[in-house]
Formats: sequence, C-alpha cells, structure tokens
Amino acid sequence: MTTPELHRLTVDVTSRGRADAVVAHAAGISRTKAVEWIQRGFVLVNHEVAVKSTKLRAGDSLTITIPNDPDPLEVKAEFVQDLIVVDDEEHYVVIDKPVGVAAHPSQGWRGPTVVGGLAALGIDIATSGPPERQGIVQRLDVGTSGLMVVAKTEVAYSRLKQAFHDRTPTRNYHAMLEGLPDPLSGTIDAPIDRMPGYEWRFGVVEGGKQAITEYQTLESFGTATLVDVRLRTGRTHQIRVHFSALNHPLVGDLTYGADAGLAAELGLTRQWLHAVGLGFNHPVTGQFVSYTTDYSMDLQYALDRLRE
Repeated sequence: MTTPELHRLTVDVTSRGRADAVVAHAAGISRTKAVEWIQRGFVLVNHEVAVKSTKLRAGDSLTITIPNDPDPLEVKAEFVQDLIVVDDEEHYVVIDKPVGVAAHPSQGWRGPTVVGGLAALGIDIATSGPPERQGIVQRLDVGTSGLMVVAKTEVAYSRLKQAFHDRTPTRNYHAMLEGLPDPLSGTIDAPIDRMPGYEWRFGVVEGGKQAITEYQTLESFGTATLVDVRLRTGRTHQIRVHFSALNHPLVGDLTYGADAGLAAELGLTRQWLHAVGLGFNHPVTGQFVSYTTDYSMDLQYALDRLRE
C-alpha cells in the first residue's frame, strides 16, 4: 500500500451526491481515481470510512487523505519459474500460473508477474488495457495457482474481456476446506465487498456486490474436505470469503481464519485452491474450447498427506 502524505483535505459538503462523484469534484481528480482512493480507505464521511456508493448530503463532513503519486508501473521481462504454457495460439495464450505470481504489476506488488513471464518467453500479448496489464482479461490471486487466459490480439482482448464481464466462460476450481460442509453440495449466494478499514481483505457485506458460488464435495478426510467449485460471478477472493463465512475456511488460508497448525502439518504456506478448469468461446471462431490442469506439487503433497 502506498504511504499517504500527511496532507488531508476536509470540506463541508454543500450538495448531495455519491461519494465518488463528490470526491472527484472536491479533489479535482477523475471519477476513476476517486473510486480508487475510496477503495483504499482514504476517504472518510462524517469520520467513517466511505464506500463509493455512500450518499452525501449538504452539511456532511468529507475528509480525503491525499496519497503520494506512485511511480509509473513498468512491465519487466522476467523468467517465471514453473509458469507453464498450456496453449499458445494466434489469438490467446492459456497458462498454468504458479503460486506466488501476480497477473500484472501493481503498487502493492513487486514480485514476478504473468505479463513479465510471457514477455521473457517472447510471447507478444495485446496492447489494449492499462500499460501494466495489457492483454489481461481475468486474474488469479497471487496465492492461487491454475489456469488463466491472456489475450494476444486486440480482437481477442475485446471479446474475451466482454465474455468475462458477461460471465459466459466456465471456471472450475478445487478447494480444500477445513471440516465438513453442511450441506455437502450447494450454492452460496452472499454479497461481497471490501471490509471497512482494510485495503486487501474482503467479506460478506450487506449491500456488497452479488456473489454466487456453487460447490460439490469430492472427498472428505474428517479434518478437511475436497470440493469442486464453480463460480457464477467473479469477485475478488470470492471462494475464500464464501467458505470462511460458512466457518469452513480454505486449508492454509490464514487471512480468512484457517488453522495454522493444520496448514503446517500439511506443509502448506498458502491456501489450498487451484483453478483446474477453464472454458470459453474462441474469440474469433466462436467454438467452445476448454482446458484442464493437474494440481501443483504443494497441493498434491498436502492431499496425499490427508489421504494417508
């Protein structure tokens, strides 16, 4: 997180409106930048952390912490160990992303990235999108491994980006939960948004964005349960948040309440979560294509320990 300057702008609101619009006007910034500041917790309304949909009225107190202007993000070609190219075709590339790798550079991340790894392999991707995330049409968490697609041509970027917005691709994950879920299979429909006061933690929040997760039990070990998960929406940390809310956090996911002892026993240093399947309509031919992948070594080791 960028360290804020010790400079705050406090104004008395004279007209009503949504927080993002009022902040943009008061600080002389774009609406997009205003939303970013709100999401990072830099905006208070009547001394409480705001969300972009917060409604302000005349007489409300608005306090904005002005963050430092970050350095421009650069994409550096850098070999990424264990990054596997599953399919490299004319319009897109499908990869198996290893744990510890972000999709693209960001202000909070200086480690290896998918775009940097592809550049090191000499794979050219689309130039659409912000400079640091060109070609990126979907993302996986740094701590989540598995399949993702990156656009190589402009037409692929446009059509795949729209497809993910419309939720037409199929995304299939396997996750290891603590305990045994009840029911063994079902649908979780609970809204998700950022937790007030946290930049990178999410939760089930009233009034948040709709989030729907379908799951089915594959194998149970008493202390843990392997489930197949299909996303009907694509919210940040969705699988992790939904199962944590059911008191069955993902094994190894200490951010969302997992048991550190069980994770250590299984040799895990991250959440047991892998994107095992991905399907979408080819951006040019329209033909449905699908891909699957095996578990990464650390997840397979933990699974084998549970089976023993």
